[in-house]
Amino acid sequence: MKNGFVLSILLLSASCVFSQTLEPTETKALINVLVTDDNNVPFEGEIVSFLGKSSKEIFKSHTDKDGKFSILLPIGDTYKIKYRSFTEEVDYSEFAVPAERKLYTMNVKITYQPAKVFVLENVEFDYGKASLRSSSYKALNDLVEVMKLKSRMEIEIGGHTDNIGSDEANLKLSQARAESVKKYLVSKGISASRITAKGYGASMPVDYNTHPDGSDNPEGRQRNRRTEVKITKEHN
Repeated sequence: MKNGFVLSILLLSASCVFSQTLEPTETKALINVLVTDDNNVPFEGEIVSFLGKSSKEIFKSHTDKDGKFSILLPIGDTYKIKYRSFTEEVDYSEFAVPAERKLYTMNVKITYQPAKVFVLENVEFDYGKASLRSSSYKALNDLVEVMKLKSRMEIEIGGHTDNIGSDEANLKLSQARAESVKKYLVSKGISASRITAKGYGASMPVDYNTHPDGSDNPEGRQRNRRTEVKITKEHN
């Protein structure tokens, strides 16, 4: 994954007039954030966190349709930047806000290229069935949060199985499981038109179901039994 980070700092006099809704103070710097991909296309609904290395405080916000937001951070600390990659946070970069009492405005540009396909971890079903276990709800709720923030995003839910059982049965089970995930997302307020459910059965393994020597590979089968999310549309 290619990452980019640009930081510009502007020192302002106390007599300056500000057009922003937020304004810097002598104890808090104004941070203007822009998040884009490698082609400078802005990302809507990107959740970005700033962790103060000394204070241990966390400040968080998310981008608008133009990939922007502004936030105030206390001066005199170094902040670690994290962004939400669907259900997990990723360390990105860090920067320092000087401790000297002045009016600081910092423009932070974050550039990264997110994965288009990822495994939705900890989504579990009852054995041989399409019914979701309650342990799946946290990961699915995280996905709901992302889709509500990224209002233009459309996805495919892909169901995958191991090779135990017939191809026909695995295809049917994987389709039913993908549809169960879609049904859950829709029940939480996501439009059904933004979600496609597709079952792939055992046709797209990511690991050996059995080792090349013919021995059993239960860990590989477990990795093959997965629910994937594919981003099919991000922007209008």
